[in-house]
Amino acid sequence: MGLECFQVDCPGGGTTSVSGIVHAPNGTLPLYNVTVYVPNTGAVDAFDAGAQCDRCGTVLSGNPLVKTTTDTEGRFLLTDMPVTGDVRLVVQVGKWRRQYVIPQVAECVDTPLAADELRLPRNQSEGDIPLMALTTGSADALECLLRKIGLDDNEFTAAGGTGRVHLYTGNGTDQFDAAQGNGAFTNATSLWGTDTEAAADITARLDDYDVLLLSCESGQHAETKPAPALEAMKAYADLGGRMFLSHWHNYWIQLGPTPWPDVMDFDFQPDLGDVTADVNTGFERGAALADWLLHVDASTTLGQIDILDTQHTVTAVDPAYGERWIYKDVTANDSPSVQYMSMTTPLEVEPEDRCGRAVFSDIHVSSGDDSASTLAFPSGGCVTPETDLTNQEKVLAFMIFDIASCVGPDVE
Repeated sequence: MGLECFQVDCPGGGTTSVSGIVHAPNGTLPLYNVTVYVPNTGAVDAFDAGAQCDRCGTVLSGNPLVKTTTDTEGRFLLTDMPVTGDVRLVVQVGKWRRQYVIPQVAECVDTPLAADELRLPRNQSEGDIPLMALTTGSADALECLLRKIGLDDNEFTAAGGTGRVHLYTGNGTDQFDAAQGNGAFTNATSLWGTDTEAAADITARLDDYDVLLLSCESGQHAETKPAPALEAMKAYADLGGRMFLSHWHNYWIQLGPTPWPDVMDFDFQPDLGDVTADVNTGFERGAALADWLLHVDASTTLGQIDILDTQHTVTAVDPAYGERWIYKDVTANDSPSVQYMSMTTPLEVEPEDRCGRAVFSDIHVSSGDDSASTLAFPSGGCVTPETDLTNQEKVLAFMIFDIASCVGPDVE
């Protein structure tokens, strides 16, 4: 049926193929573990809105005829392609999705796509982008990193806007600059709730978003994170939500509902400064990160990375609950330090039944950019060159797309 009718047997065990490299929206950063496929039915369905249980192995929209995933260089090879014209090609990771049309696939040879041709969308006119809520903080400028990986400025709006990134103010940048209309950001407490709201009501609001990105606020600020908010954050992740927590947002885990406080060993110690840390290659995605960092010039030695302004609030991760990605066992504080960890949720069920993902970083990611409340977005604080990603910004870029991806092994 459909494009199956155009698949052919090639002599000598050969195949008809299409190859290429998939990049982030900026068109220069190659991406790992992006699914590339040809839908047999042509069109693909729109995504359902909000957080969902996206398990790997779920059948992709459009009844894929052939599919594969990109390697740590962002490369892919699709074999047994249909020999015909105007073949639709889909590149997708989570709810990031862009569609292309290949004018003609030649028989029994490889059709290479131009090196700079395939990338995820910069804006909604180019394809699908997950709906993200980003809270600003005075110690980290995650909003600037999203611009560096290629998102258009028009995709950044205040809560309720038409952009795919809704900006909320923690204790950081709280308004747009003149070019973006001078509008004010909504306070972060209107996202994660107050002590006068029920946890279920907060969870319903969080559930509108596919991803939460929470920039470091220079402190835990317990006064803005009451018990209902803590309950709602866990409930959101358990439903399938995705969360990135920068530095002092460790509060959500440390003080969260059981069993979240058991995930990591907390020990707040002096900052470590600039260090060479280790990348955990003992699990598949950690090994992929180590290899990817070499290919994007963020590392010169496999399994090691130089990082700036390293914090030290976590000493260990319970392997029953999560994975440490980047760490340093021997530090100036005479105790181990974990710089990146992740967990899938809900923790109370077996890994094969989990839906959500949370990542914690004990690093200020956007080194060089500023998110102070006196600076308007983007021109006030996003001052480093958009083409100049630091090592730790590249790690977070990897994590942004890994957070978005399906949970669990691909069993399709």
